[in-house]
Amino acid sequence: MKKNIADIRTDYTKNSISEIGLNSDPVQQFKIWFNQALDSKVIEASAMVLSTVSSEGFPSGRVLLLKGVEDSGFTFFTNYNSAKAKDMEANSNASMTFFWSELEQQVRIAGVIEKLDSVISDSYFYSRPRASQISAVASNQSDKLENRDDLIQEVNRLEKLYENKKVPRPENWGGYVLKPVKVEFWQGRTSRLHDRFLYELIDGTWQISRLAP
Repeated sequence: MKKNIADIRTDYTKNSISEIGLNSDPVQQFKIWFNQALDSKVIEASAMVLSTVSSEGFPSGRVLLLKGVEDSGFTFFTNYNSAKAKDMEANSNASMTFFWSELEQQVRIAGVIEKLDSVISDSYFYSRPRASQISAVASNQSDKLENRDDLIQEVNRLEKLYENKKVPRPENWGGYVLKPVKVEFWQGRTSRLHDRFLYELIDGTWQISRLAP
């Protein structure tokens, strides 16, 4: 017999957080949690949901991989002609959500999106496996595709074209940074009495508040 969806629940008991133990800077606090996730062998610890809003006002979320954490913010890379890129061009406000089930932790980051310098995009592009470089050139991300064979044929064509040559980074592919203005750290607790702490950037200073679960 199938289980009723409404009856599916987990009681979180692994950890707790208090303001005393939090770093005053949310980016540094994220690094602490992220490194713990890596040390705990969390599956795809860098996976996050990037949420954007289109020019028509429709929200959209998709899973991407975080590629860097700097004092300035959180970086990722994508096709500049993709649906998410068009959303970010129309509305630079966006958010990232990380959920590490193994640690019963969630991090939500809201901020403003900016494009990364082309030098940074070049550096990351050429650090990728060659097959991923070819894929970035071959795919018109988010465009409608008649069939998969057309995509594979384009990949094969490019592999021959760039055999023994450097694959040029497409001008329509590169990086973004999300500069945070709000960051929430969530730790699952028993009986749904979760710990939640919100960082808000107010007049250039991070303010921390505990939120009701």
